[in-house]
Amino acid sequence: MIIAPSLLAANFARLDREVGRAARSGAEWLHLDIMDGHFVPNLSFGPDIVRAVRPLTRQFLDVHLMCSRPEILLEPFAKAGADQLTVHVELGTRVDALLWKIRSLGIKAGLAINPPTPMHTVRPYLKTIDLLLVMTVNPGFGGQSFIHEAVPKIQQAALWQEELQLAYRIEVDGGINVETAHECAVAGADTFVSGTGLFRQPHMASAVRRMRRAVENAGQRRALTPPVPIGAT
Repeated sequence: MIIAPSLLAANFARLDREVGRAARSGAEWLHLDIMDGHFVPNLSFGPDIVRAVRPLTRQFLDVHLMCSRPEILLEPFAKAGADQLTVHVELGTRVDALLWKIRSLGIKAGLAINPPTPMHTVRPYLKTIDLLLVMTVNPGFGGQSFIHEAVPKIQQAALWQEELQLAYRIEVDGGINVETAHECAVAGADTFVSGTGLFRQPHMASAVRRMRRAVENAGQRRALTPPVPIGAT
């Protein structure tokens, strides 16, 4: 299990302290959402934030590129200190080349899928990725409500993982709190991104512990209720 506070929900007037809070919280990763105002209707930050954060923490930096032209950003983010770059399956025919480029930079490669996108679109890439990010909100803004209809996608990802004997992580992002992390873990997720559910808590370490307990409890339930495939939807 991996818990990844999302920096998008941090107080940017106190960035160094916020990164320190995350580093001391017991969470394994720090998640950074990169928005370009085109692929999603919002702007966030660029490689300079990763470069500023890198000396402040030993956490794994998980960078999610919600961008229409990620090809021009891969090398800058890798040089800035990203440990993993995730691009979107919605980019279509460019996905193969993007994943190849990420790997050529010596870092891990992730692939994300939005709630409306059919799950079958990610299957051709499963053998070439380290992580599959199932978005549980429509990307572009923090603080949205969890979309429960995304849960069958998590189940399908877990089934393919077992069927193909692959080791990619199954990450969820969007509306993740103690309750929804539990629901996603039952479905098969093992990596949990949470912004407001962690950064907006007065004691992040306690919030991380509560989320971890919820996910551990879900593991026992999942063993008793195997997921149901959703086919190519």
